[in-house]
Amino acid sequence: MSLKKSLLLIVVVLVIDQLSKIYIKTHFELGDSVEVFNWFKVLFIENSGAAWGAKLSDFLPVSESLGKLILTVFRLFAVAGIGYWLFDAIRKNAPNTLILSVSLIFAGALGNIIDSVFYGLVFDHSNNQVAMLFSDEPYGTMFYGKVVDMLYFPMVDTVWPEWIPYWGGKSFRFFEPVFNIADTAISTGVGILLVFNKKAFVVEE
Repeated sequence: MSLKKSLLLIVVVLVIDQLSKIYIKTHFELGDSVEVFNWFKVLFIENSGAAWGAKLSDFLPVSESLGKLILTVFRLFAVAGIGYWLFDAIRKNAPNTLILSVSLIFAGALGNIIDSVFYGLVFDHSNNQVAMLFSDEPYGTMFYGKVVDMLYFPMVDTVWPEWIPYWGGKSFRFFEPVFNIADTAISTGVGILLVFNKKAFVVEE
């Protein structure tokens, strides 16, 4: 896979990711949802932490603000590392499977980094209002933006039978997390690496 094709894939993922997020931010209030099918909803939430909404301050004795900054800086270094991995794989003419996977992971990571670094500067808040792009009163500062999530697939929404120990009578929903296009790209890239790892990492004998 050539550098040109890799860059094209990255740009396509980024454009779709950012356009979807900007549309949601400028048309939905926080918590608004639209049911597309009974198993798929567009639900606007914002994630200020790591995966599944976790925050560094939940695990370490740091303030939420400092934890957010540390997480954003870590993401920047991670994106730089993934970018170098991609460049090196293309330079060494690595298998297309590996380059495709790393391109998707890089595009997804970069898409969420854009939210974290810049969204606090260009949007106002979405609480009980539709946010404005390039607002005079942004909700945050650089490195303190929140990641926009909107894809929600509650394919199973039921209650555990009463006879099941501990969980009996409690609600069960699958799939619970809300995510975005960038997350999808990352998950797809990682999934390709896991399933086709022998093709991605060819061992020379």
